[in-house]
Amino acid sequence: MNYFVVNRGDEESCKLVKEFHRLAASHGMTESRSDPHFVVSIGGDGTMLQAFHQFRENLATASFVGIHTGHLGFFADWMPGEINQLLTLMNAPPQDSKLRLVTYPLIEVEVVKTEGDAHSFMALNEFTIKGIDSTLVAQLNINDEPFETFRGDGICISTPCGSTAYNKSLGGAILHPSLEALQIAEISSINNRVYRTLGSSMILPKHHHCDIYPKSEGRFLITLDHLSFQENQITSIRCQVSRESIRFARFRPFPFWSRVREAFIGQDFK
Repeated sequence: MNYFVVNRGDEESCKLVKEFHRLAASHGMTESRSDPHFVVSIGGDGTMLQAFHQFRENLATASFVGIHTGHLGFFADWMPGEINQLLTLMNAPPQDSKLRLVTYPLIEVEVVKTEGDAHSFMALNEFTIKGIDSTLVAQLNINDEPFETFRGDGICISTPCGSTAYNKSLGGAILHPSLEALQIAEISSINNRVYRTLGSSMILPKHHHCDIYPKSEGRFLITLDHLSFQENQITSIRCQVSRESIRFARFRPFPFWSRVREAFIGQDFK
């Protein structure tokens, strides 16, 4: 069985990587960058995002597992002291294995430039577009029908996984990550007689799409999860739920709503 480890790079995470390699070797596992069955993230949610983008081409064959060394994350199920238990479960005989693969949706983003070039990207958490030289002015279409003209700092398109991240700070709803949908949230929109937006986040199902048509030819800041880059001369941007998905390996229950409560409320009910 092949595996590869992506880590945050801090002292504790690097120490755990060495321990993971040692214990994995004792189970007869092989480290493989080119063809891993499991991609193990040691760090936090940011580390898992890095792992996803590093192994973007392996989504059909690789499953992701998270070990967190910082604050409680939504992608990391295991504590540092549970590595041996995790590896035992990963290598259990099929009849004894408690492995359950869960798939979560991704966002596909296609950016079309004025010269006709088109580039496709993928995001696990969210995609955002913001104006650099001025506020963003853009027409927003849903399923090829004009919906609104936006003016403000930017637009955030998130997956259900990303609904607890930037989307939440924008007032968006929290979605269970098993739902195949995307969410549109405004970033500091300006509303007046000329520019009027809905003001609330919108949730689109898998078979819907939205298109963003910037009204200016200025520079734009594009982010895909933790990655960011500048673009100009954008004609349109299409966002939709991807046909591909990410697989997480679960060896024990993953109580999403309990994780939400612990992360944002931190209250125990007696």
